[in-house]
Amino acid sequence: MAVDKYADTWDVQDSLEELARLAETVDVEVIGAITQKMTHPVGRTYVGKGKLEEIKVEREVLGYDLVIFNDELTPSQQRNLEKELDIKVIDRTALILDVFAKRAQTHEGRLQVELAQLEYRRPRLTGLWTHLSRQAVGGVGLRGPGETQLESDRRELGKRIAFIKGQLADVHRHRQIYRDHRRNQNMAVVALVGYTNAGKSTLLNRLTDAGVLAEDKLFATLDPTTRRIELPGGRSVLMTDTVGFINNLPTMLIAAFRATLEEINEATLLVHVVDVTHPQAVEQFATVNDVLEELGADGKPTIIALNKSDQIDSVSDEDMARLRETIGDEYPVVTVSGITGFGMEALLGEIELALESEQRFVDVELVVPFSRHDLVDRFHSTGRVEGTSYDERGTVLTGKLPEAQLSGFAPYVSVVGTGEAPVAVEDRGAVA
Repeated sequence: MAVDKYADTWDVQDSLEELARLAETVDVEVIGAITQKMTHPVGRTYVGKGKLEEIKVEREVLGYDLVIFNDELTPSQQRNLEKELDIKVIDRTALILDVFAKRAQTHEGRLQVELAQLEYRRPRLTGLWTHLSRQAVGGVGLRGPGETQLESDRRELGKRIAFIKGQLADVHRHRQIYRDHRRNQNMAVVALVGYTNAGKSTLLNRLTDAGVLAEDKLFATLDPTTRRIELPGGRSVLMTDTVGFINNLPTMLIAAFRATLEEINEATLLVHVVDVTHPQAVEQFATVNDVLEELGADGKPTIIALNKSDQIDSVSDEDMARLRETIGDEYPVVTVSGITGFGMEALLGEIELALESEQRFVDVELVVPFSRHDLVDRFHSTGRVEGTSYDERGTVLTGKLPEAQLSGFAPYVSVVGTGEAPVAVEDRGAVA
């Protein structure tokens, strides 16, 4: 049984369908739904008395054994609802945490999920020990064994939280070392972001043969995957598939997964993957932008990839126009299909242009001795080679390099162009 309130810009039916898909992900069968239009939740039981009675009556008809609320309940609301309904009650946050727990595959992912679960359960511990108070008579002894057990449990939970945070701090340090190495190598990072099930993993598989699990399920993949791809000009970059976002993503999940989500902040460029066929595509687009803003990554260079174009015939002209209007003309937009491969070359081309613009590429000519094959390889991996020839001096390369990388090729840079007249390298202090 699922319960929702009419809120935000999301259509209530779409919101409940998403909740049902989350439930199905953890093998919960949804057999009914009840909604209530309200300006704000009731303090004690979230829903009103009449709606609460309606939920009770439905149990006799449907025989459900679990109630899921499509919002976050306070600890007291959850306890009161379970008392009134005499059945287990969970909220959207607990359900998402359960989905994440099922999907996490790596050690880091499991640590992050456990941390979020413990943080969620900490304020709800009081409801776990009510059986102890029943041992007492009347009001006498209510602060005896129950309180002792509760405080003991809180201490153990606090210790576990501290331990996990320490483990994740180590993960963060290792990630930072890796990021520093990437930065020193001038390896650009392209992060795929988007709503869950938008097709990010399918797109990554299409571009890199990554072999990432890609299913028609919410949060089919939870742990990030990074692979190297080659752009049309020959430059190599790293592409990372990040965890999908979702409407009303619990704040504690954003906090717990910050080590992973930092990959978004560290990225040079974002590719925002949008499921163009979804009826709530506009709302999903806005949700992802809201989370990016919360992460402080909303100002990054971004390309919009309208995915699942192989099914675009199912999208009405009105819905497509609404999506296009919402996206606006601030970002490049590419229509792609991770399933068929349509639009991949166009997407890679837009990525290359965006990176060159962001990192200020300049025209260069290098004359590299035959003994320095490493510099030739570096040019290919960090820049765009447009011409290669050979003479008695060595390998002559022409093309584009990030301006910040020029000093790494001194003294073999013979000519540098900045978009104006070419400048001899000896006249440039940065590389002389």
